Amino acid sequence: MGRRRPRPVRGRPRGGRSAGRTADAATHLDRRPALGDPVNGVEAAIVRHHEVIERWLSGVAAREEFARFAHAHAPGFTLITPDGRTLSRDQILTEVEALYGRAPGLTVEIRHVRIVASGGDLLVAAYQEVQPDRTRQSTVVFQDTKWLHLHETWLP
Repeated sequence: MGRRRPRPVRGRPRGGRSAGRTADAATHLDRRPALGDPVNGVEAAIVRHHEVIERWLSGVAAREEFARFAHAHAPGFTLITPDGRTLSRDQILTEVEALYGRAPGLTVEIRHVRIVASGGDLLVAAYQEVQPDRTRQSTVVFQDTKWLHLHETWLP
């Protein structure tokens, strides 16, 4: 694969991308987009999910978007934070819900999405999440269209 240009989530529009996507899109993982490139579908799903997070933390999301965000996570979802904490779905939803509007103007950029493995109803992808103050390397496990597991690591 060649070097991919960074995909902005919001605040850095690029050719035809719209920051005003609906939150429903965050719950759909299209493994076979029209162009036949599964990376594009996975990348789009990751970007859409982070658009919802960005709007929520910025305080510009409608409160109803939180239910869609929650629905995107499988019942057994776990998150390993960059600091090494392991959070359950309920814990992460409680934390994220409480952070509404706590990061006005937040921008998130998704870079270097790649599929690590796939089989059956599971797909593993890796990507970088760039925020103004820190960058994370993340690995996500999708089960069908749901986020099942996410492991984040701080990058220097």
